[in-house]
Amino acid sequence: MPQEMYKQATPYIPSKGESYMSSKQLMHFRNILEGIKFELGQDIDRTVHTMQDEATIFADPNDRASQESDMALELRNRDRERKLIKKIDETISKIDTGDYGYCESCGVEIGLKRLEARPTATLCIDCKTLDEIREKQVAK
Repeated sequence: MPQEMYKQATPYIPSKGESYMSSKQLMHFRNILEGIKFELGQDIDRTVHTMQDEATIFADPNDRASQESDMALELRNRDRERKLIKKIDETISKIDTGDYGYCESCGVEIGLKRLEARPTATLCIDCKTLDEIREKQVAK
């Protein structure tokens, strides 16, 4: 679901000679992040209202189990979205401090295209690739 929100923003095309993470670029990414956060908040509110409205006690154990399973899945999704909202808030604070767009590991530019695809990215593609290779090695 959050991936759909990323696609709504038009890609940023830097003007010739524009410096990396200029004020226009930072504003572009802030708007994307705030838009995603707003939509996630709406989804969470909708879920709460839906769960309150559908809190029916079914006499049939199968119906009750199905409803509980649906609610558990919905709550897991909302928990994932809550974590994404926290990450968005952290990313917005990086924009405020001027640290946004640079790799946390090596300090190089993450790149506009990578940030367009994943506005909350904290690692450049090389560091992320190495991180994933390490994860696979540890998992074995």
